Amino acid sequence: MVTGKGGTGKTTVAAALALALAEEGRRTLLVEVEGRQGIARLFETEALPYEERVIAIGPGGGEVAALAVDAERALLDYLQMFYRLGGAGRALRRIGAIDFATTLAPGLRDVLLTGKVCEAVRRRNRKGGWVYDAVVMDAPPTGRIARFLGVNDEVAGLARVGPVHHQAQAVMRVLKSPETAVHLVTLLEEMPAQETADGVAELRAARLPVGAVVVNMVRPPVPGLTGGALAAADRGELAGVLAGAGLPAAGELAGPLLAQGARYAHRTGLERGLRAELDELGLPVRELPMLAGGVDLAGLYRLARRLREHPW
Repeated sequence: MVTGKGGTGKTTVAAALALALAEEGRRTLLVEVEGRQGIARLFETEALPYEERVIAIGPGGGEVAALAVDAERALLDYLQMFYRLGGAGRALRRIGAIDFATTLAPGLRDVLLTGKVCEAVRRRNRKGGWVYDAVVMDAPPTGRIARFLGVNDEVAGLARVGPVHHQAQAVMRVLKSPETAVHLVTLLEEMPAQETADGVAELRAARLPVGAVVVNMVRPPVPGLTGGALAAADRGELAGVLAGAGLPAAGELAGPLLAQGARYAHRTGLERGLRAELDELGLPVRELPMLAGGVDLAGLYRLARRLREHPW
């Protein structure tokens, strides 16, 4: 599962991770649970249906299938699976009862979404093997990830017996298993880094498996320039160097360049401090570069290659 503060690029990281996992002959399922169709836009394809379909080929020929989980459809599946109420469930949907129920009880929506994903994790093919070698969930933001994943624990406690209880327990067995990990996406900025630290604390308190921290959109260093070199330069000296290089209005350029150098020094110092804070979380930290041209399909494959360079 991939979570992160809004704006950190968690959907992009989830998509790149799915591609990275789809190695030779391996099948990966990429799941969206927020209804934003962000995965479809990243892969430049039409809107994802409730049914799973292949949207990309991973490195070496593995496949990436995708699924947009819809709470209403998941509830219909649930009613049919445990109560054989397929026809009655469709009637409830026509009169709006299902949408009313999932809106009135948001925890129910989370139970349905996680249940559908865990069903895909446990699904086997006719030969008895797993249908998918890996499942990647583009999960809700960090601020509500612990609540989203822990709601089945609450449901299992409320419903002591019956299919609801057993389903909730089965989901939590998957979520808390050693094969599951919640990866947190952040930026080298104060608010995302703090929310990441808070999210790690909440996940650990809920005894949910925390994976790695992925620092996204890392700016490349300026070649040959240390953090304070330009900021500490003398304005007159810099103007002389610029004039010697044949640049017009060298005196006017020196001031803005020194100001930019000061901003660069401040930013690199801040990033060093944030990196140290992230290291203190005691988790693997992976960095992904900022893509100058924005994220397109080629950029996703580039990020996937970067993720494959370091074992998780």
